Amino acid sequence: MNIPGFFHFPFLLRELSAWTPWILRKQQLSLPSIPMLQAARKRNSLNLLGLTEAELEEQFVRGDGPGGQATNKTNNCVVLKHIPSGIVVKCHQTRSVEKNRKIAREILQEKVDLFYKGEESDVYKEKKASEKKKQEKKRRAKENLERKKLFKEVQQLDKK
Repeated sequence: MNIPGFFHFPFLLRELSAWTPWILRKQQLSLPSIPMLQAARKRNSLNLLGLTEAELEEQFVRGDGPGGQATNKTNNCVVLKHIPSGIVVKCHQTRSVEKNRKIAREILQEKVDLFYKGEESDVYKEKKASEKKKQEKKRRAKENLERKKLFKEVQQLDKK
């Protein structure tokens, strides 16, 4: 563990368990109703491989993209690496470090599950099912468009 990480707030939450009840009482942690987080709750129902903290290497870096000074001065982007597989996830979806840590772990868990299970993974099966559903929707839309064109042509012929 590096020395700057020792003074980081998430480290204190993990290591100083005596302070945790007091900190949680003071902050009243709650999750907003972000659609992405609701989808993440749905993903928890999948049968995914578990991750242990010993297998993870976590860093907090400055994020990129829009946001100006708020982005340029804060280290709220989480870079999470799964050491055994070498998979790296970078998450900067919210301004909160704790939410980014949670989201990064969920994304990493899905990627590790896909890495080890391959086509047998629930994540893979869900992705294939959504792709199939999307293709079916495109096919139906194309058929409806063809029907409309034929209907207009028939109407044009009837008017003449």
